[in-house]
Amino acid sequence: MDYKQRVSESFNRQGFMNFIGAKLEKIELGDCEIIVPFSENLTQQHGFFHAGVVATVADNVAGYSAFSLMDSTSSILTVEFKINLVAPAKGDFLIGKAKVIKQGKTLTICQSEVFAGDRENPKLCAVAQVTLMELRNREDQ
Repeated sequence: MDYKQRVSESFNRQGFMNFIGAKLEKIELGDCEIIVPFSENLTQQHGFFHAGVVATVADNVAGYSAFSLMDSTSSILTVEFKINLVAPAKGDFLIGKAKVIKQGKTLTICQSEVFAGDRENPKLCAVAQVTLMELRNREDQ
């Protein structure tokens, strides 16, 4: 199975990502994008996307960027992340983009950026650094 299929199948097993309407937009080696359409069910008291949804996108997009580079029998878990919310997440979509910064034997470090707005004019709303752990020889990817 190729990395794109592995990433897609893993993503599709995530009930929460389905619940928030998230879709994989791009899967490349070490590079991923996820989009979430606006829903009032995903907002906080001011009508912006809730920070929990923003953080979820930052975490997941980093995870799948890292997972795309891992062995076909491996699984992945986040072990740490730090997020900076730099602007209100306001708009029709959240768009998460991540790239692998450093892949190690067990830990991989990624940087995520989350944008809000429309597809033509997204505004940066969050930046995260995410550390992920490769779990080798797992059947439950």
